[in-house]
Amino acid sequence: MTDAPRARGASSDSRYLDLSHAIEDGMITYPGIPAPHVCDFLSREASGTRYAPGTTFQIGRIDLVANTGTYLDSPFHRFGDGRDISQLTLDELADLPAVVLRALGARSIDAPSLAGLDVRGRAVLVHTGWAQHWRTERYGRGHPFLTVAAAAYLKDQGARLVGIDSLNIDDTEDGERPVHTTLLGAGIPIVEHLRGLEQLPASGFTFSAVPPAVRGMGSFPVRAYARV
Repeated sequence: MTDAPRARGASSDSRYLDLSHAIEDGMITYPGIPAPHVCDFLSREASGTRYAPGTTFQIGRIDLVANTGTYLDSPFHRFGDGRDISQLTLDELADLPAVVLRALGARSIDAPSLAGLDVRGRAVLVHTGWAQHWRTERYGRGHPFLTVAAAAYLKDQGARLVGIDSLNIDDTEDGERPVHTTLLGAGIPIVEHLRGLEQLPASGFTFSAVPPAVRGMGSFPVRAYARV
């Protein structure tokens, strides 16, 4: 049995807030990772020769690295024997009761910052404000991150998913990536490069971040959103 809180049902006055970055041709998400290439496989003009007069279609093509835009990390991203994104259930990724940790101006976010939050059974979204630097050189340098102690606290307190609106949930100067190791090792998915967390209340909303079920992938872009 679990004591996780139940997600509230949709109501007539609920609304959806998009918390993900749009993927665009040529954009850089993470320094050193190639940009996506978005193009036509079949253009609307070319399709005109295949169908009845006035009937056209566009079939798009995209070449991208899995860690592009706003994306979710599964345990397989860090561990060879971990579950990949196709093996995560919708119950783990959709309509999760959620809370926000406000950490504006912080470089390293430690366990004491989390002490006042009820994280058990919830998605924990860390609002650093770093999304304001998205697609600038500043975004890739000196970003906010969680400490090892914060990751251990979230694991021990039973968080279901952890997201952040910065370049990486780990300090990228630490090659051991202890936050990924701790959370993904406990089966807790991670969502990075969120945006718009300033729109959210501290609690009382649900969070969803569902990738397509691609086998053999440890990470993949998501359309992350909240229902408030």
